[in-house]
Amino acid sequence: MLDKILYNTVLSQTLSPCGKYLVAGNIYGQIAVFNLERILNPEPLSLDYNKPKHIHNIESGYQICSLTSTDAALIIGTVNEILGYDWKTVTSAKVSKPLWRIKISSETSMEQIDVNSLWLSEDEAKLYAGCGDNNIYVYNMDDGRLLSTFKGHTDFVHSVHGKNQQLISASEDGSVILWDTRTRTLQNKLTPHTNSKVNRPDIGKWVGSAALNDDWIVCGGGPRLALWHLRSLDAVTVFDIPDHGIHVSFFHDDCVFAGGAAKHLYQLCYSGDVKVELPVSATTVYSAVLRTTPNKVLAIAGSSPEIDLCTSFNYRDQILHFR
Repeated sequence: MLDKILYNTVLSQTLSPCGKYLVAGNIYGQIAVFNLERILNPEPLSLDYNKPKHIHNIESGYQICSLTSTDAALIIGTVNEILGYDWKTVTSAKVSKPLWRIKISSETSMEQIDVNSLWLSEDEAKLYAGCGDNNIYVYNMDDGRLLSTFKGHTDFVHSVHGKNQQLISASEDGSVILWDTRTRTLQNKLTPHTNSKVNRPDIGKWVGSAALNDDWIVCGGGPRLALWHLRSLDAVTVFDIPDHGIHVSFFHDDCVFAGGAAKHLYQLCYSGDVKVELPVSATTVYSAVLRTTPNKVLAIAGSSPEIDLCTSFNYRDQILHFR
């Protein structure tokens, strides 16, 4: 039988609060814990420095759809539930049982609900979960209580992200919705596939990723990656990159980082110019995480057991092996 790990797909990543560990989750219900201090400063003759310090199996065995973290806990979005694990046990040889778990209740008991995206409010008081039943659930991080449900999408939610009392979500239904997190109401709605400048009917109308900053929205999927003005919702810049679908997009240092069904992760100027075209191991990028302290690190993962690690953001320094 073929070794299934050779066909590994890494769906999600996060960095520990201290910045010393990278955690990646795959389609087999495993999390790999990489020691970044060891990787960035490898010992001579150490042949396995770029392999996980630990690989843990999550008890449900479901795929690890999303990851995020607080100071105390690694938060895992899987199927039908969200789990919180103590960081101390995550970085040890044997992970203990979860500190807490949140069950995603389904209107249909047979329905399997993927927790596709997790975003913590800036004060870490609330957890937003974009799910496969078309809804976004908001939980109180103190007690796990469901605070509200954002309903507005008609197909599964791919991504959620927030900034300044606003939440943005992207969905398979082809829409991008802006929500007011204070009033818990829909503020505005964008449908990129109806704009002729970005529409790509051969790829589809789905939107795989959306992010916002003070003035701009970046989103893409089947439609081309584009920069939209937050208040007017005009497509100001359409990025000319050779992708076949976008799954990752975010802002950093007045640039847009984006990837998907392409052999590169792109760093793009707001004007549309390609600043960096970074080769990646995966044929499709599903996850990219970036941190500037205590170390400057960009980790890129997707349809491969290899994770690309960059410390300058301009080239690939090392390749980590989730196997």
